[in-house]
Amino acid sequence: MVIALAVLVVILTVVIVIQYRAYRTRSSNLEQIHNKLNDIITGGTSEKLLVFTDDRALIPILNKINHLLEHNQQRAANFLKMEQSMRKMISNISHDLKTPLTVVLGYIETINLDPDMNAEERKVLLSKVHAKANEVLEMIRQFFDLARLESGDKSIPLSRIHMNDICGKNILAFYDTLTAKGFEVIIEIPDKPLLAWGNVEALDRVLNNLIANAIQHGGEGMAVGLTLRSDDEFVYVDVWDRGKGIDELHQDRVFERMYTLEDSRNKSYQGSGLGLTITKRLVEAQEGTIRILSKPYEKTVFTIKLKRIAFAT
Repeated sequence: MVIALAVLVVILTVVIVIQYRAYRTRSSNLEQIHNKLNDIITGGTSEKLLVFTDDRALIPILNKINHLLEHNQQRAANFLKMEQSMRKMISNISHDLKTPLTVVLGYIETINLDPDMNAEERKVLLSKVHAKANEVLEMIRQFFDLARLESGDKSIPLSRIHMNDICGKNILAFYDTLTAKGFEVIIEIPDKPLLAWGNVEALDRVLNNLIANAIQHGGEGMAVGLTLRSDDEFVYVDVWDRGKGIDELHQDRVFERMYTLEDSRNKSYQGSGLGLTITKRLVEAQEGTIRILSKPYEKTVFTIKLKRIAFAT
C-alpha cells in the first residue's frame, strides 16, 4: 500500500513537473509572440511571426496570425499605391485644367484690352473661349465619371444586348466622316445575331471612345475597322487601326489613370489621361475584359470580351 502510494506521488509529481514546464514554455512563446507583434505593428514592417515551437495548439494560431499580417500588409500596400496614384492624378488634372484656363484668361484679356476690336475678331476669340471652356467641362466630367465608377456609385444594370445592332450603329456614326477624309473603313459584322450580357449605354460609350481613339491616334494608317466575332462562351469586338500604335513595353499601362506618354493613346480627350481608363472600367462593370495588341503601322487592336448569351429562335 505504501509502495503504491509512493508510486502515485511520483507519477503526480512527474505530471506536475511536465505541466509546469509546458506552461513555462507556452508562456515564453506567448510573450515572444506578443513582443514580436508589438515590434511589427510599431515599426510597420512586413515581417512575419517566426516562433519555433512544438505546441500543437499554438501552431495553427501562428499560421492564422501570419495570414492576417500578410493580408493587412497587402491592404496597406494597395492603399499606398492608390494614394500615390490619386496624388498623381490630381496633380495632372490640375495641370491639364490650368492650361486651357490660362488660354481662356488670355483671350478675355485680349478682348478687354482692345475695346476697338471689330466684331468679327471678337466673335472668333469668343468662339475660342467657348471651345476651351467646353474642354475644361469635359475634363471635369471625366474625372467625376471615373470617381463614380471606381467608388461603385454609378449604377450599370446588365441585360441582354444585341451586339450586331450596337456595333453597326457606332461604326456607321463615323462612316461618312471617315470616308470623306479618305479613310478605308472595314466592318465585319456577321449576319447571325449575337447576344451578350452588358449595358447598352455603357457599351455605346466604350465603342465610341475606342473608334474615336483609333481615328485620332491611328490616322496615319488611313484605315479603321470593327470586327464582331464569337466563340461558344464569349462575344468579342475588335476595334483596330493601322497607325503608329503603342510600343510593347507600354501596352500594359495604357489603361492606367493618367498614363500619358507623349505617344500614349490614353490621351484620347484633350490630354486628360482618363479616356482609356474610363473605357476599361465601363467594360469591367459589364463583367467583361479589354486588352490591346499593337504592331506599329501594321495593326493596333483593342479587343472587348463579354459573356455570350444563346440566341433563342
